[in-house]
Amino acid sequence: MTSSNFYFNNFSNSMEQSLVEDLMIESISIYGHQVYYCPRTLVAKDDIYGEDTISEYNNAYLIDMYIRSFDSYEGDGTFLSKFNLEIRDQMTFTVARRTFYNEISTQEFIDRPQEGDLVFSPMTKRIMVIKYVNNQPIFYQMGALQVWDLVCETWEYSSERLNTGVEEIDRVERELSLSMDRVGILDDQGYIITDEEGFPIVQGQFDFDAQNQDVFADNDEIADENELYDIVDWSQRDPFSEDIIRFKTNISVLHLSQIISPINNPLNMSIIGE
Repeated sequence: MTSSNFYFNNFSNSMEQSLVEDLMIESISIYGHQVYYCPRTLVAKDDIYGEDTISEYNNAYLIDMYIRSFDSYEGDGTFLSKFNLEIRDQMTFTVARRTFYNEISTQEFIDRPQEGDLVFSPMTKRIMVIKYVNNQPIFYQMGALQVWDLVCETWEYSSERLNTGVEEIDRVERELSLSMDRVGILDDQGYIITDEEGFPIVQGQFDFDAQNQDVFADNDEIADENELYDIVDWSQRDPFSEDIIRFKTNISVLHLSQIISPINNPLNMSIIGE
């Protein structure tokens, strides 16, 4: 004998499941926002590290999503780490499964949102990258799953190729890319043409001197100042050795000699340290 009521079917009625799904899609279209979903194309995936440093984003699909993070950005926020100033703002988007199937799956042949894909919100003017896809944000309402939750984080651009057709997204590559593909002259197969010495042939408006700046140039100034004052000694000598003490003593004597001269020293006072 089963414990469930024979006259009520709450988890396998396809009509009620479709009704709930229709209501959620309508709610997202009313209270949600239209965002651009950009699927990632892997070019040279590293099977060991599981990443691709030269990924491409060639399409952008306009789709309705609900921003679950209604109060503010989530995540670690903005903080100063040992590397640099980092922005770890997170945002959670909710997208209907049927909407995703109709708008994106039929074009990209993917059955669900993928980690690494981009979501651009025209309202916030931010490009977010999907970090995690929650498959069960609402646990089997009426016996079915209707939505996905996309946990996204602020995207850190690293010279990926952007050809989505959306100007606000594609201009990021033009302004921040360090790849030679943007300035190099390509052949009919897409490879950069090089000279006899192996250097790429670039377009006329590209300035090598402006690009080849040493990121550690400030260290040269610090090293010159160190040699001038001999404050920090990185050699194997003892910093408290007699040579360093004698060097500092000579500097103090020199300063005192300039101050106390025979003309300004009528009492012929002896200078300590001579």
